[in-house]
Amino acid sequence: MEVVQDTVSHISEAYEGFVAISDPRVSDWLLMESPLPTIVITLVYLLMVYWGPKVMKSREPFELKGVMMIYNLGCVVLSLYIVVECIYCGYMAEYNVQCQPVSYSDNQYEVRIAKAMWWFYFSKCIEMLDTFFFIVRKKNSQLSFLHVYHHASMFLLWWIGVKWVAGGQSWFGALMNSFIHFIMYSYYFLSACGPLFHKYLWWKRYLTQLQLTQFFIGFAHCIQSLYFDCDFPKWMHYALLIYATSITTLFFNFYIHAYIKRERLPKLESMTCMRTTAQGDTNGNVNGSAKSTHNGSMNGHIENKKSK
Repeated sequence: MEVVQDTVSHISEAYEGFVAISDPRVSDWLLMESPLPTIVITLVYLLMVYWGPKVMKSREPFELKGVMMIYNLGCVVLSLYIVVECIYCGYMAEYNVQCQPVSYSDNQYEVRIAKAMWWFYFSKCIEMLDTFFFIVRKKNSQLSFLHVYHHASMFLLWWIGVKWVAGGQSWFGALMNSFIHFIMYSYYFLSACGPLFHKYLWWKRYLTQLQLTQFFIGFAHCIQSLYFDCDFPKWMHYALLIYATSITTLFFNFYIHAYIKRERLPKLESMTCMRTTAQGDTNGNVNGSAKSTHNGSMNGHIENKKSK
């Protein structure tokens, strides 16, 4: 019992030490005072993933076309706002993409960047509704490990990001991801508009390629920041590299199965079909010729014997 108490005490002291060096500007912002609300929301999300399909199993799927259109359009607008705010305020604050330290000042543009990053964090909570819509529409095949892992982890990780580094080098990651999400939710919005717009959705594959590209850019940005010893918490960089490795691996695996292997399968089936046809023709010709020749020779030989 004493061991448990000591462990809890050490964890509490370590957390208090970390809080002491967190960003004082965000301490009283919504959900920022303590990690508990973010953790509880994430646990509720995971319970929804587990119980939701069971609850919907005996029920008819919901259509929700109008709701989906409004939701996706809302995500488009929010992502665009974060992109514009980050670019404008980053320019006004003379941000350096290569090496930008975190500033905890009350400069109006630094504060606006911090607020844009809070909205980026909160957008990860809103985007958990993606999973809810999959469940109530009975699109359970979409509830992959990648999907659930991505939504559950991003909300937690960006609470840490906003709590300690609401600006600086993390500004670039929030900007890049928001830009990708602006494109992604634009795609989802058009998809929700109905079959009339589906002919304009040929670029889904390139959207996945964009997502993979952002991960590799994020890798490069993080590594160069460590290499040039930028004035940014190294523990945050190392945590980002570990997470980026996991999510990139999962996305790359998805891309291989969703596009590369799927494209090869029809080709393999076509080649198999051609081989089967060719083999059937060869066997038919060979067997037919052999049988005809054999039967003809035998019959002719017998007839000749009879005539003699």
